[in-house]
Amino acid sequence: MFLIYLLIIIALPIYAQSKVKNAYRKYSRVRSTSGMSGAEVARLILDKNGLHNVKVVETPGTLSDHYNPITKTVALSTDNYRNPSVAGTAVAAHEVGHAIQDAHDYAFLRFRHRLAPVANITSNASWIFIMMGLFFSSMNSLLGIGIALMAVGVLFQVVTLPVEFNASNRAMNQIVELGIIRNEEEPAARKVLNAAALTYVAAAAVAVLELARLLLIFTGRDE
Repeated sequence: MFLIYLLIIIALPIYAQSKVKNAYRKYSRVRSTSGMSGAEVARLILDKNGLHNVKVVETPGTLSDHYNPITKTVALSTDNYRNPSVAGTAVAAHEVGHAIQDAHDYAFLRFRHRLAPVANITSNASWIFIMMGLFFSSMNSLLGIGIALMAVGVLFQVVTLPVEFNASNRAMNQIVELGIIRNEEEPAARKVLNAAALTYVAAAAVAVLELARLLLIFTGRDE
C-alpha cells in the first residue's frame, strides 16, 4: 500500500511537469497571428486596465515568469518577453492576470501573499519535528507539532489553486476581448494555461496526501 502511495506522489508532479513542458515547447514555436511579443501583450493588457504603474521586465530562465505584488512588476522569461508566440501570449496574459487581481484586491491573492512568509518558515521547520516524532514514538507530541506546522504549508498550496485558476480565466478573457488572439488560437492558449495549472493541482494534491498520511500515523499511535 505504501509503495502505491509513493508511486502516486512521485508520478503526479512528474506528469504535471511533463505536460506543461510539452505544451509550452509546442506552442512557443507557434507564432501568434498578432505578431506581438509577450512584453507587448502584457503592456497592452495592463494599459487597457489602467495599470500604467505596473512595469514589465525581462527575467532570465525558462518559465520563470511571475508577478511581484510588492514591486508591481510583471517579469517575463526571455523567450516570452521577446518572441511573438501563442505560448508567450498566454503566459504573459496570465501574469498580468495576477496584476489585475492585485489591483482589484482579490481576496485569495491577498491571503496567499500574507501567508507566504509564514508558510516558508513552517514548511521548513515542520520536518524537524516530524522526523523526530517518527523516529521516537514516545515523542508523539513532536509529530503533532510538525503536522500542525506542515498544515500551514498545505493551506498555502490549496489557496494557490483559486489564485492561479482565476488568473488564467482573466488572461483568456483579456486576450480574447482585446483581439490579441484569434478564435483558432484559443484552444492552444488554453492548453498552455491548463497545463501550467496542473502543476499547482499536483503540488496541492501531493501536499494534502502527505498531510493525511501523517495524520493517520499520529492518530493511530493514540489508539
